[in-house]
Amino acid sequence: MTGVQWEYIFDFQLAIDSLPFIMQGIWYTLFISIVSMALGLAMSLFLALARSSHRFYFRWPARVYISFMRGVPILIILFLLYFGFPYINIEFNAVTAAVIGFSFNSAAYMAEINRSAIAAVPKGQWESARSLGFTYPLMMRRIVLPQAFRIALPPLTNVGLDLIKASSLAAMISVPEIFQMARTVAGRELDYMTMFILVALIYWAICSVMTLLQNYLEHRYKKYGEI
Repeated sequence: MTGVQWEYIFDFQLAIDSLPFIMQGIWYTLFISIVSMALGLAMSLFLALARSSHRFYFRWPARVYISFMRGVPILIILFLLYFGFPYINIEFNAVTAAVIGFSFNSAAYMAEINRSAIAAVPKGQWESARSLGFTYPLMMRRIVLPQAFRIALPPLTNVGLDLIKASSLAAMISVPEIFQMARTVAGRELDYMTMFILVALIYWAICSVMTLLQNYLEHRYKKYGEI
């Protein structure tokens, strides 16, 4: 370690000067992460119910979709959407391709989480709701899903954290999010260590806020564990 030039690991002044420029990309990072999480969560509920269905024409397409999306790297999906689809006359801008790719990919992971969480709701809750004359949609909305959400919250938060970090891959299809902006500065200033450490700290800060939100939601939905 004697040959390491420690003074070049992090240039504090360069980090401060570059921070406003890099933070211009945070809106793309947050937009892609939040919208993809919301769309993926909505899709995952339908996939979870289809995956649990007794009807094979619902169950098997859902299983194939989940298997495919979990087995293919998200970067390949992004490249297919952004670089591949134009060959069949379907074009997306970079942000749209990123949102579609991350939504469809995250939905597969969240579907398995939701399926397990729904299955973990005690059967007595289902039977009590039916005995009270609840319709299936009302039973899901008022009884099952609130309890399932409490169970699924920690792993769903992990998917959200992965989405925030994976949004950096959108730089590969030219989305000007924070990692892409950091790469621009690093190439201009020839100081990759400072820029990559800085962007790592920014991602850490965003994920820390996400963890605080998780703690709040866990406390709020704790009452459903006491049913």
